[in-house]
Amino acid sequence: MTYRRRHLTLIAQTLAVASLILIVGCGLPAAKGETALAQDKSQVLATLADGHRINLRCIGRGAPTVLLEAGFGADSGAWFKVQPALSRQTRVCAYDRAGSGFSDLGPLPRDGATLARDLDQTLRVANIKGPYVVVGHSAGGLYARLFAARRPGDVVGLVLLDPTVERRAPRPQGDGLDGIRRRLQRCIATSAISPQPPPGDPQWSGCFSARSSERAVEIARNPETWRGQLSELDNIFGRTSEQVARIGSVLHDVPMYVITASETAASAPTVPFGPPISVWEAQHQQLAAQSRHGFQTTVLSPHLVMIARPEVVIAAVEAMVSATRAGRAPDPLPTSETAPLPQVDKPEDPGPNPFGQSLGAAPGLGPK
Repeated sequence: MTYRRRHLTLIAQTLAVASLILIVGCGLPAAKGETALAQDKSQVLATLADGHRINLRCIGRGAPTVLLEAGFGADSGAWFKVQPALSRQTRVCAYDRAGSGFSDLGPLPRDGATLARDLDQTLRVANIKGPYVVVGHSAGGLYARLFAARRPGDVVGLVLLDPTVERRAPRPQGDGLDGIRRRLQRCIATSAISPQPPPGDPQWSGCFSARSSERAVEIARNPETWRGQLSELDNIFGRTSEQVARIGSVLHDVPMYVITASETAASAPTVPFGPPISVWEAQHQQLAAQSRHGFQTTVLSPHLVMIARPEVVIAAVEAMVSATRAGRAPDPLPTSETAPLPQVDKPEDPGPNPFGQSLGAAPGLGPK
């Protein structure tokens, strides 16, 4: 393998974790209480074939239906700035994955194919028919693509927000997610204590906070909640990435918008050859190129694009919806909002990456 290919491979493998890491611990809206859920006629608990229930909230009318897939550790509340605005143009559905929000715990393992199947069954039970435009944030970008591969005849557009990109790690430990993994393991251990520590005890740090809703605390007190999240995490660069890699050209005709967050891109190294560009942006450009109507742009935003820049997300989704209704390919995304990154000399030693891990791993193994 040449220096250029090896160096790019090593850097790129460290960056697929960036969006996943950034979302964990962010202050997303808490789930509603049980009373509010019962009073909200837009929500339905769909009972799937194996008996567990998935909470789905749909508002608005019209086609195509927009489906919102949140990132790791988030639920339907992540879309509080986007869903109401989009509902003025068409029907918009957000849902809680198994073990989050008001959805029941689901069976293990929680890999991407399982999550996509849950969404597929939920829509069938709730009689929410296609066509669909699927919006996926962070790790939700992987799940959105797997769902689209299950329903390629129904999915008419993908809008991916700072999406995680698939890669294969030989084992969960050492895949760049160990910090999150340790937090989840600590939450498993704390929730398994009998009697459990009271709220506010430092042992619950990272599991829930004083601002958490009653429902969120209830979820956090169940160790199975954290085992489900740990299973999802462990599979992202294992089974889930393998499943996404097998999609191949199935989505070639599905229009795709890929929106990159500038802060995530800026934290990544630049490609060590050719025009100066963040490896994160380069990966997203490659992802967009998998569709014959794929476009990528970078916007000035932190990772939580749908919260920091909801207008960008709304405009992209509305453009995809309008193109679908008109029976045409979507227009290109606006030009990136960031200036080109400065050219850097080819390093002899890449050194540490922005996430505190060495880049000096063997090709194909990811960061150590």
